[in-house]
Amino acid sequence: MANISYKDAGVDIDAGNEFVEAIKADVKSTFDSNVIGGIGSFAGAYALPAGYKEPVLLSATDGVGTKLKIAIESGKLDTVGIDLVAMCVNDLICNNGVPMFFLDYYATGKLLPENAKEVVAGIAEGCRRAECALVGGETAEMPGMYAEDDFDLAGFAVGVAERSEMDTVANVKAGQTLIALPSSGVHSNGYSLVRKLMFDKLGMTLDTEFEGKPLLETLLEPTRIYVKEYKANKQHVKALAHITGGGIVENLPRVLPEGIKAVVKKDDIRVLPIFEFIGQHVDEEEMFRAFNMGVGMIWCVEPEDVDAVLANTDGYVIGHLEEGERRVEMV
Repeated sequence: MANISYKDAGVDIDAGNEFVEAIKADVKSTFDSNVIGGIGSFAGAYALPAGYKEPVLLSATDGVGTKLKIAIESGKLDTVGIDLVAMCVNDLICNNGVPMFFLDYYATGKLLPENAKEVVAGIAEGCRRAECALVGGETAEMPGMYAEDDFDLAGFAVGVAERSEMDTVANVKAGQTLIALPSSGVHSNGYSLVRKLMFDKLGMTLDTEFEGKPLLETLLEPTRIYVKEYKANKQHVKALAHITGGGIVENLPRVLPEGIKAVVKKDDIRVLPIFEFIGQHVDEEEMFRAFNMGVGMIWCVEPEDVDAVLANTDGYVIGHLEEGERRVEMV
């Protein structure tokens, strides 16, 4: 019987090496002065930034969910990497963590270097937007585990915070104002419902015109990254809530102490057209539990700081905090 190789089993080592060479420029473009060493070591090294009295490391991990299916089916792979970074770093800043570095895990049935390069280019772009370094990653070619055209992504972000600033819940009290920062679209939550409705029930395609452009462009609009806005307004923000799966009604209470409720004026929310369309076929309560509805992040701000924040962001007021059972009350 003739000998077989790893390539015969579906794993191409040469393709993996070609991919690593192809992404080096994108990866290096994210490096800052705290990155130690280069690409190709067994672990990424990053110096702890100076200036912290009691530095605490924070970590966050996430994926992109079934939004990946749309990217794979369309062949448009250059934006999901931004989503991957966004879902992690937007969580970090909610505990006053400044993102330092990021790692990714890319698993696929068959490694196609050009496709993988597009994905990593998106991850690098996300890191540049988040002002963090892409210090490492792992690519796994797993025939038999994934179909050849399929792949999955996982991301891991590490940030640093001052220990005394981590407990944002302690800063929240009645009388504070709620400021919404707009989302860029569906972000990376609720896509199983989106796909079920639009493709299975309504028979739409990625080429169907929506708001004057192919539906694909709206559905693959990458998740907005709020790191720069956070850094510019940190001194005015008492607490932050990243509006992901579960929507406003489940994420905002995570930053509220017992005895404080959030009163959100539903009519003041600037609902995006994509959600207005979906809302014609999905109950309102379900909409607010599945989607961000046009609000990517909510900040709790003292009344005297509202004008400064509004002048320095594209945010707008959607409610306030008052005494009551810890929950979100839509009015």
